[in-house]
Amino acid sequence: MDFTGRKILVTGGAGFLGSNLCHALAGLGARVTALDGFLFGGGANPANLDGADVELVRADIREIDLRNLCEGVDVIYNLAAQTSHMGGQRDPLADIDINAVAQVRLIQAAREAAPNAIVVHASTRQFYGRPHYLPVDEEHPVNPPDANGVSKFAGEQYWMIEHRTAGRPVVSLRLTNCYGPRLRIRDARQTFLGIWMRLALEGKPFEVWGGDQLRDMTYVDDVTAAFLAAAAPSCHGRVFNIGGPPPASLLEIAGMLARIVPGTRFITREFPADRATIDIGSYHANDGAFREATGWAPLVGLEEGIARSLEWYKTRLALYL
Repeated sequence: MDFTGRKILVTGGAGFLGSNLCHALAGLGARVTALDGFLFGGGANPANLDGADVELVRADIREIDLRNLCEGVDVIYNLAAQTSHMGGQRDPLADIDINAVAQVRLIQAAREAAPNAIVVHASTRQFYGRPHYLPVDEEHPVNPPDANGVSKFAGEQYWMIEHRTAGRPVVSLRLTNCYGPRLRIRDARQTFLGIWMRLALEGKPFEVWGGDQLRDMTYVDDVTAAFLAAAAPSCHGRVFNIGGPPPASLLEIAGMLARIVPGTRFITREFPADRATIDIGSYHANDGAFREATGWAPLVGLEEGIARSLEWYKTRLALYL
């Protein structure tokens, strides 16, 4: 898709994935508006949009009149979400409000103000739960392990209903563990790798819970490329898994960090009781359907991506703590 001159709305646009997407879209000549509520505990950071030719609207998707933002938009990249597993467990009502109810608000606004806009929705592999088989394809049963998985699945399905009933071109990308520049690294709310990288840069040990679990990790440049590719007609009306390079165990990932940052130490321990009940074990995606539909493939290997990320944060660490 040629994004030159296109009017684009990115919800969650100051967050990790949203901001990287905004930078890319602006670089391709799009007219980009980023909506973000900067909610406490989320991934939004004012520094994330530094240097991007993007209009930033600071507002909560649950409260703002979304019709004005949707007016005349060509593509909506919908990344606004509550992504914390434990946050959803502690406050499931707020979780539903952001991940499901707010999605319906956006759907209704887009019907009025942007009836022909393409929507690319950021979804998650989380609601597959503990896999019955590996790699996980899109036909795998849905069995959310926690409240956040339930709310995210509901939000995705509202959008797919909009495609089926209103004919809107909608695409949903079920993402796996994403990492890279602009990730929230002050804690583990976005991914375990964030806090690991922070502690490695600070010369402090980090904890590996379990260690044998497999994960596929997608570098943010590859995720951004997937979002851009997903706007194509070949994807409309479909749900896709997005994976990454071959999976690695948590202990293998910790070992990569230790090689990249000499002196890095880590401690292995059992899962904390409150986390063990929602742990999904090993996971990696079968994303062959998306590769076939778009020609997309991840280009950045895991160790290279971790090294790039650490190098990026070295001069910006204070902005992300």
